[in-house]
Amino acid sequence: MLVAEDSRLSVEVIKAVRAPVAPAVVRAVLVRAASLPEVMARLPERRSTIAVRITGDRELRRLNTEYAGKDAVTDVLSFVGSGEHLGDLAISWAMVVRQAAEFGHAPVTEFGLLCVHGMLHLLGWDHATPAERSEMARLTRAALKSSAMKLAPGRL
Repeated sequence: MLVAEDSRLSVEVIKAVRAPVAPAVVRAVLVRAASLPEVMARLPERRSTIAVRITGDRELRRLNTEYAGKDAVTDVLSFVGSGEHLGDLAISWAMVVRQAAEFGHAPVTEFGLLCVHGMLHLLGWDHATPAERSEMARLTRAALKSSAMKLAPGRL
């Protein structure tokens, strides 16, 4: 996958666990998602950054407990940044693999979904109401389609 050099988004990928997903794939998915008009409208005018940490269940549970007060493992957490740094995403690769198997699509597709989902949160979208869930699902599907990723039926 090629990523446009003039993108307004720069993505740093940190692998804290072994995961068979190339940093270039992570960058491409997020840059393509950022090119959706609705998403681009919420990006800072200048080049912005996002960091994606691929980690495991133990770290996600610790972060979820520490920052959200929920003593449970989760798939993705978003930490809003400031200025040109949109923020950080932490994603459990073990959860990616389990959820991909549960829904019947490739782990890289599940990972792409979680990256886009987390980025949408960093930009202010939420899913507390049915209307918000519908909008986040629509944007997520559009973003994944731009990266030739198709979710299994019923995933969103």
